[in-house]
Amino acid sequence: MRIPLLRLVPDDTKIDFVQFRRISFPLSAILSILAVLAYFHYGLNLGIDFKGGTIIEVQSKTEKIDIAPMRATLEKLDLGEVQLQQFGANEVLIRIAQQPGGDAAQQAVVTKVRAALGDAVEYRRVEVVGPRVSAELLGYGIIGLGLAIIGILIYLWFRFEWQFALGAMIANVHDIALTIGFMAITQIDFDLTSVAALLTILGYSLNDTVVIYDRIRELLRKYKRLPMKELLNEGVNQTLSRSVITHITVTLALVALLVWGGRAIHGFAAVMTFGVVLVGTYTSVFIAAPMLMYLGVGAHRDRESTTENTPARVTP
Repeated sequence: MRIPLLRLVPDDTKIDFVQFRRISFPLSAILSILAVLAYFHYGLNLGIDFKGGTIIEVQSKTEKIDIAPMRATLEKLDLGEVQLQQFGANEVLIRIAQQPGGDAAQQAVVTKVRAALGDAVEYRRVEVVGPRVSAELLGYGIIGLGLAIIGILIYLWFRFEWQFALGAMIANVHDIALTIGFMAITQIDFDLTSVAALLTILGYSLNDTVVIYDRIRELLRKYKRLPMKELLNEGVNQTLSRSVITHITVTLALVALLVWGGRAIHGFAAVMTFGVVLVGTYTSVFIAAPMLMYLGVGAHRDRESTTENTPARVTP
């Protein structure tokens, strides 16, 4: 007996996505402006990686480390922001925010932590990250994001045409701007994992956009006189099943990380959930695809369609 295939979306959908551009474009413009204002008003809550602080790596001498009691013990020391990240069964990386008072204050932090944890753990690494190193890390992170965007623009320019490259980059910058605005409003720690999340969002959104653009380019070659609005809707509808399945799979994984991943990766999971699920999904369909109309792709089709009563499909 043949098992029927699971289909979340019918094969012959005819949803008019392009008509929503009159709503999605003004909405995205308003949200982007609000995101920029939120960034300048609230600023980013820089984590220890970018503010400086003390890093201590410990390993249990006997048994598996229970990270919850260790976190409770360190929080009682009143050292400000304390982050714990567990590796394997018995290794923990402790990050403590920079203390006022110079080098002497940072060394006092190490002494307090050693006294609180006692001899049950082995101290494998103790480092103090100063403000200068933190500023360099932040600068390198920003440069990395910029180079990634420029590299993607160059690749898409050669892979498609300049209109496709520009449309994809506008969509990607829109995603990054809204995500940074979300981080500014929620004051999630902005650290190296946040930079990794932004790069992941950039790559995921780009991948989804390129899939839709590739189908649109195929239809441009196949239907020589089909009006651009109909062609864009056709391209989005033909990739809709793939997009829905991909987004559902990613959403399930990210929600699981957000709910059960613990405090160590909560910020990363929250940023990824917002950037991929709430922003990236919307942008690929309602921003990236209709953007091609405003960049002049297929403009001659619309001019020709106004001189004919019924546009004909011509298959080469």
